[in-house]
Amino acid sequence: MASKKPVVGIMACNRTVGVENAHAVMERYVRAAVLYGDCHALLIPPMTEGFSSVAIAERLDGLMLTGSPSNIGARRYGQDGGEGPFDDGRDTVSLAMIECMVTMGKPVFGICRGFQELNVVLGGSLRRDVGRRMGSALSHHAPDSAGFDAMFDHYHDVDLVPGGILAGVYGLPRIAVNSVHYQGIDQLGDGLTIEATAPDGLVEAVSANIGGSQVLAVQWHPEWKTADHPDSQVFFRLMGRALRGLPLQSVRMEAAKL
Repeated sequence: MASKKPVVGIMACNRTVGVENAHAVMERYVRAAVLYGDCHALLIPPMTEGFSSVAIAERLDGLMLTGSPSNIGARRYGQDGGEGPFDDGRDTVSLAMIECMVTMGKPVFGICRGFQELNVVLGGSLRRDVGRRMGSALSHHAPDSAGFDAMFDHYHDVDLVPGGILAGVYGLPRIAVNSVHYQGIDQLGDGLTIEATAPDGLVEAVSANIGGSQVLAVQWHPEWKTADHPDSQVFFRLMGRALRGLPLQSVRMEAAKL
């Protein structure tokens, strides 16, 4: 009898479909998680009515926080203002789910917005001057004139921190990643370890082990055209290991097979 596959909860967003509100996740996130994490997936609606983080977390083996067009509300990290769009329901549900999963010692993986959510939950803050507004030759977002595919195919290098999980997996000092964000980490959250940085010093990946909860999050988008990028498949293969209670440290990559 085949061993039972773990179940990952995947965070959804509020989106408008026609004239109605919908709870949605882009298929690329789910497909990459299921195929390369070798798991089942359940979508978590960003609806606060009737919401219980404990009831949901008890049924999951791990949590994956997706990217989103929306930004985290600045009040969540003690600031004012900020540029939308915002998704208060997503903020409330995601942040509560992270807290609950970490408390239960279950793994949490984050992509883009999810990377920022993890930092905020752990007491960190965000900067909102990323992208082309940093006064740097490096751009963290494609020009506004770029088409959809070109936006996600906008790449720059990141330096992997020696001794970190990602440096150990790839066995390389740096890798190229796609960059689609205007916000980023300012103050690092408590307990997080930096895994990768951009050439301008911006934190691009973090990890942690908090009471047995394995955490790994990246600012880039490994779910984009994952089948064409073995380096991106690694993120989800690592998630599959964590969902099964296997350690992420001391993992070595042979091609994309972990």
